Amino acid sequence: MAKGASDSNPDTANPRRRLQQIQSALADDQHVLDLPDGLSVSLRTRSQDYNGTQRSTISIGSNRAVLEVTVLPREAALVLSALGTPFEKNPTEPRFPVLELEFLPDSASESDAELQNTDIWAGIYALWTLLHVQEVIPVMIKNSRPSVISYLLKSGLARCALNPNVPELFLLRSTFWQGAGQGPLWNNSRGWLLYTADYVPFPHTPSFTRSSLVIAQHPLRPPKPPPGQTIYARYVKPIGKTLTFHMIDVGSKEDMDAFHRWMNDPRVHAGWGEAGDEEKHRGYVRSMMDEPSVLPLVMSWDGERMGYAELVWIKENHVATYVPGIGAQDYDRGLHVLVGEDKYRGHEFSQAWFRSLTHYMFLADPRTWRIIGEPKRINGPIIRTSEDAGMHLETKSFYFPYKHSVMTMNLRERLFKEDMFL
Repeated sequence: MAKGASDSNPDTANPRRRLQQIQSALADDQHVLDLPDGLSVSLRTRSQDYNGTQRSTISIGSNRAVLEVTVLPREAALVLSALGTPFEKNPTEPRFPVLELEFLPDSASESDAELQNTDIWAGIYALWTLLHVQEVIPVMIKNSRPSVISYLLKSGLARCALNPNVPELFLLRSTFWQGAGQGPLWNNSRGWLLYTADYVPFPHTPSFTRSSLVIAQHPLRPPKPPPGQTIYARYVKPIGKTLTFHMIDVGSKEDMDAFHRWMNDPRVHAGWGEAGDEEKHRGYVRSMMDEPSVLPLVMSWDGERMGYAELVWIKENHVATYVPGIGAQDYDRGLHVLVGEDKYRGHEFSQAWFRSLTHYMFLADPRTWRIIGEPKRINGPIIRTSEDAGMHLETKSFYFPYKHSVMTMNLRERLFKEDMFL
């Protein structure tokens, strides 16, 4: 199935084919993913009873089972627009096999109090890694555990059907990737955001910027994470590595050696124009750290530094003047990126870091609805990478004083609606 399109596979229209795909995804012993806290999640076992019903066990770390999954011999659809119409019995929404989920406590006790939201979320993460082509997963919770059902529904990880006669709950891909069920409110520290201040939106209060390039009223931005702080981590299954973003640290030899080397690479200099000595680059990084509207990040694969990104608030950026239609909004964000290590160039890597940067920006503040880019018009590869990450060309082209650009844009709804994470 093509990445980035949740309905591009014609086989999903065939109920038997859908069942076979789910059984195949849950069939083999395999490493599924690594959690942001470093623990691995595995699909450990496979069994079938005399009816051919398939059961699988999802485990964390050294074989600690957290979830047993049974593929039930029936399907269900989350019927929304067709409810109450002649199409209700043949809706446009696809039907998927129902999974029975038994979440296992972290002890021999059967008490609901022993079920941890961190483990429930990890089990659901594994399901969305394995079944990512589906927009919903219809489930039944074995023994109808109240604590599990409450967590799933109140956090938004799942919803009930509109028809009260449908017994299944429906796990939602879009809300899962929006961070549902993560953070202190849900007693779950296993999210992708690793800097706790990002779990609560910063209060809206007016502020103002006046510079040689910008005159703008905008919301006061939150304090930045400290230098060196890792703010995001996500395991990227097609690559088999964990991608992390940390705040660049001018006091870190490793950060500054990499930044200095990258900026003096002729390929990078052609786009950024910041070649120079180490003192120039330390000054540049300090200026970015001091600028409230810019988040300067180092990107790494399994701890190996590979690139640099600046995440900006658009209202305080000179591109705001060029945003068409309703213009720049209070929580629009943008990005400037470079890949410094040649071995991490290429479509698969760029797809992963671009989508992850976008993911971070939408997670960091739920009021952010648009990501705006302004790549050079002649930079075909980054424009194609932008489009592959869910962005579209908003305007054909426009002129900065120093470059001829196109404007790209990604909408929050599109990123989380589509299959963009695996």
